[in-house]
This record gives sequence, structure tokens and C-alpha cells, in this order.
Amino acid sequence: MSTVLRGASQLLADADVPNPDPDSAALLAHAWGIDASDLARKRLFGESVPAGVTEVFAQLVDRRRQRVPLQHIIGVAAFRHLELQVGPGVFVPRPETELLVTEVLEELDRQQNAHEGLVIDLCSGSGAITLSLATEHPRLAIIGVESEAEALNWSLKNLASVNLGDSRVELIRGDATRFADDRPDLWGRADVVVTNPPYVPDDAVPRDAEVREHDPAAALYGGSTGLEIPRLILLQAEKLLRPGGFFIMEHSEEQGPQACELIMSTASLRRAATYPDYTGRDRYTVAHRVTGVDL
Repeated sequence: MSTVLRGASQLLADADVPNPDPDSAALLAHAWGIDASDLARKRLFGESVPAGVTEVFAQLVDRRRQRVPLQHIIGVAAFRHLELQVGPGVFVPRPETELLVTEVLEELDRQQNAHEGLVIDLCSGSGAITLSLATEHPRLAIIGVESEAEALNWSLKNLASVNLGDSRVELIRGDATRFADDRPDLWGRADVVVTNPPYVPDDAVPRDAEVREHDPAAALYGGSTGLEIPRLILLQAEKLLRPGGFFIMEHSEEQGPQACELIMSTASLRRAATYPDYTGRDRYTVAHRVTGVDL
């Protein structure tokens, strides 16, 4: 088995696949119909790979060499405690986005609301943030808003596969840049608005083929500077948040100062602060809606 994995890893490395060793192991486990721990046990005991599995594995490796995302090939993406179904038409969730969930959960603890918390996730995509919050918090109402039909379909599949406990989730097809305008019934009600919006500048084509060729453009590009769409979403969030409510937005490592400027230019969002991801790069900015301001 080790020989088979080494050969596959070399093929992937030659194709400039970023993580050839773990990708090879994941593909072999998928071809074999087993999980990572079973694969590790079989490798430890030197078991041979059956011929039929080797054939399927070779086909999967060839797709990965063509830079088809690993998650599209195996059909799932790990995100915090969840295994989300993903594929063409939906943005593959990234590890750094997990930090937004941590931040929201900590903020909800700080708020100590007597009422059932309301979170609105604008640009909810696969449902990664929405469903993580719903399954990790004892009792939340969460509205996930996604404009792309294919992405929404993936999130609905993921919703059907998780245990929400006492939380409630509503997934809506809607435009995050005008959602509040379409739903005045939600003005001033959200305890938290969270968003991982499209923030790549229109002319900044991503280096990685997996992103460039397979992530949907609607989930990537945020306008000429990358912040045109986030700015519109920010204004919608301001309307949705209650006084004292919390806003959190992911962005690129270069956009922290501009995100803070956008926040401070609003009528009611203040205390803007930017925080890093696992690699130490600026990744998300938070703010609170102040009291005593009428929109």
C-alpha cells in the first residue's frame, strides 16, 4: 500500500497539487470505501490494495492531477465538527472560516441573552457557518441567505443530514446586498450578522486552479476593489442588527484597514477590530451596533 500511495503522491506533486500526501490518502480511502482510521490500520499491517480499488484510485488521482478539488472528488468537505456535502456550484468552505464560528459563539456567550438568539448568515453558501452554529449552540434561530440556486441546494442537503437539537434553521434564496430591504420585519432583531462575502477584486484571478476553475465566480468576486459587494452587505447588516448586536465579516489579508474604514463610515456600527487567521494573516473584522442611533 505504501508504494501505491507514494506513487500517487509523486504524480500529484508533479502536477503542483498543494498537499499531495494527505490528498493521496484521502483518495485511496474514498476509492476503498473506508475512513481514514481504517486506511491507517490497513497501512500499518501492510495490507495490499485490491486490484479493483487500485483501478478506481488511479482514476481519482488523475482527476486530482487535473486540479479538480479534492472535496469535489470525494463529495465532502470537513468543517469544524461537520462533514458537508459539496460539489460544482458551491464554494468549498475553508479552515480559516471556522474562526468566524468560534467568534460568534463566544460573542453569544458574552451577550447572555434571555431570549432565543437570532443569527443571520449572509452569503451562506454550503451552510458551513449556519449549520456549525446551529449544532454547536444549545438554542439558536438562524437564517441563512444565499443568492445562488446551486449553492442553496447543497446547503439544503447538508441541513437534512444534521441534528439541530433545539436550534432552528431557515435557508432562504435571497440577495445579501438587499436582504434587509426585502425583509423589514427583521430590522433591529438580529443578535449577530455574520458574512463570508465575495471579496476578491474582479481582476485578481486566484492562483490556485481549484479556486479559479471550480469555485463559483459569484462566491469569489466582490467588485473592482473586492469590497463593493461587502460594503452593500454591511449596510444591510446595519439594518438587521439590534442595538448592541454583533457584526463579523471575513475578508482577504490585505483588506482589514479598508473593512474598518467601511464600518466606521456607517451610522451605527462602531468598535471595529480586525483579527488574524491560523497563519497570522488578517482574516476577519468585527463591530457592534451602538445604541441611540436611528437608521
